[in-house]
Amino acid sequence: MNIVLDIHSHTVACQHGYSTVQEIAKQARDIGLELFAVTEHGPKLLPGHNEFFFRNIKVIPREMYGVKILRGAEVNILDEDGNIDLSERALKRLDIVIASLHEPIIPPRDIHSNTKALINAIKNPYIDIIGHPGNPRFPIDIDSVVQAALDNNKLLEINNHSFRARRGSFRNCLKLAKRVKDAGGIVALGSDSHISFHIGIFDKALELIKEAGLGEENVINTSVEKLLNFLRSRGKEIEFE
Repeated sequence: MNIVLDIHSHTVACQHGYSTVQEIAKQARDIGLELFAVTEHGPKLLPGHNEFFFRNIKVIPREMYGVKILRGAEVNILDEDGNIDLSERALKRLDIVIASLHEPIIPPRDIHSNTKALINAIKNPYIDIIGHPGNPRFPIDIDSVVQAALDNNKLLEINNHSFRARRGSFRNCLKLAKRVKDAGGIVALGSDSHISFHIGIFDKALELIKEAGLGEENVINTSVEKLLNFLRSRGKEIEFE
């Protein structure tokens, strides 16, 4: 499967990343990626990422070293109601928004509560992708979350970083991927890279995709135009200089 883009990356700006946007862009070029998204953490997870940071994100060029760049965020889901930690004003500035459950923000709860939090976040019109939904620390009703994503034109992420950082994610993600395939849906692969050398690394995710039987039509990362069409379907017109 030919993967040409990465929807999830972090830079030094998030305070637990170790590369700049330029360093990531160079690495992306060197490994043949056509596009990546910068998706820094929302302000509740780490200090420094206030509203102004995201409202000023337009200073990141649309392209570096021949690689297209999307300006985004990985916002934090705050509660069962699906509230997140960025304002509508900031969200309107972003090309792509991932929403995730993170333990420092919301403690893991029972399946019903975790599922409710994700489904309510999915209903937020500014959220495009649910990040690492296979995290075993936050057990969910996978069928219900997949159906909610399909009903609301959202994507669920297969997070490659999770297979090392969140032990036990593979089984959950495999079930999720099979459910998406059965429904004729699409998943998004994210490296969740925190250093340039991890951008575009999908070794475990691609093993899972193969085992689940997903084809290129089920993976958003196989075409820049496919991703841009998805974002257009969500009212986001992105033009590259």
